[in-house]
Amino acid sequence: MFGFAIVAVGPALLISRMISPRRRSNPVKFLPMEAGQVPKGEGRTHFMMQYYAYVLMFVIFDVMAIFLYAWGSSLLNLPKTATLPIIAFLGIMFAAMAFALYQSKRRNIW
Repeated sequence: MFGFAIVAVGPALLISRMISPRRRSNPVKFLPMEAGQVPKGEGRTHFMMQYYAYVLMFVIFDVMAIFLYAWGSSLLNLPKTATLPIIAFLGIMFAAMAFALYQSKRRNIW
């Protein structure tokens, strides 16, 4: 299997090396521009973290919806003991939701 990988990948790498364009040092090409505009100021910006709790809630609801849909679509075919794991899962998710709500009441999150 490893030999086949070498036989398949080796020629592909050689051919791509042979037909690829050669690099020419053009200083304009390597300037940090976007849409022809030269950047001004500092590259790093400060991101506001006031919506951090809402992002956490979205992720929690997203994961919860995926698992609840899968569980609910096969609910009639599952034994009654299958409700215990989903109750534990919901408990963990609601604990995470409580943490996100707690974070939303804080002023300086980071």
